[in-house]
Amino acid sequence: MADINNTQYFSFNTDPEARVKKVLEIVYNAMAEKGYNPVNQIVGYIMSGDPTYITSHKNARSLIMKVERDELVEELLREYIKNESWRQEEK
Repeated sequence: MADINNTQYFSFNTDPEARVKKVLEIVYNAMAEKGYNPVNQIVGYIMSGDPTYITSHKNARSLIMKVERDELVEELLREYIKNESWRQEEK
């Protein structure tokens, strides 16, 4: 039971990039656990908008539907570019 003499804090991560990354991580892992190819299934969802490409295991389907598909593409592209060696570093 909470001590009523102390102030309780409520916080949540408001960083949209972190939220999208976490959703992708959970969905990817849930798909892999169920034996699906996570990349193919996530691409199918992004391209079609059909949530049945995503398993309901670990609430993955509900989670991914809370993120706009363009946000998913944006985050995936951002990470891809950040991690590619062909990209010229800004000087």
